[in-house]
Parts: sequence; structure tokens; C-alpha cells
Amino acid sequence: MFTVIAIMSLGILFGYLIRHKNIRGIISGATTALIWLLLFVLGIEVGHNRQVIESLGTLGLEALFIAIISLIGSCIAAWILWKYIAKRREQ
Repeated sequence: MFTVIAIMSLGILFGYLIRHKNIRGIISGATTALIWLLLFVLGIEVGHNRQVIESLGTLGLEALFIAIISLIGSCIAAWILWKYIAKRREQ
């Protein structure tokens, strides 16, 4: 945990020191590339883990169930918010 905090602190310090330079395009591209690399390495790690591969069927069903319940909950919350806003506009 200390390593993560130290690396993040170094990044903040580095960003502060170069804050007047226009490098947003470079940082954005590097961030995107690193995220893709991280996802690729994560895929390798998952593919290498026999226990995860054997449980994919169960994990997939659980993930589908969670996604459907989340979608229904979000729709209900949006509908309630919509009704609340519409009622406030009428007043």
C-alpha cells in the first residue's frame, strides 16, 4: 500500500512541477495506451488462472444477474427522479 501511495505522490509532484507545460495530448495518449496494456495483462492473468477459467460459467451468470438488477434499479431511480422533477416544474 505504501508503494501505491508513494508512486501516486510522485506523480502528483511531477504534475505540479510541469503544470505550465502543454502536454495534455501526450498524457492522454499515454494513459489510453497504459490502460489497454493493463487490460491485456489482466486478461493474461485471468487466462492463466485455472480456477477462474473453470468458474467462468458461474461467474458469467452472476455477472449477468448483477447487470440486470443494476439496470432495473437505475431505471426505477431515473423514473422516480423524472417524476420528482416534473412535479417540481409544475409548482
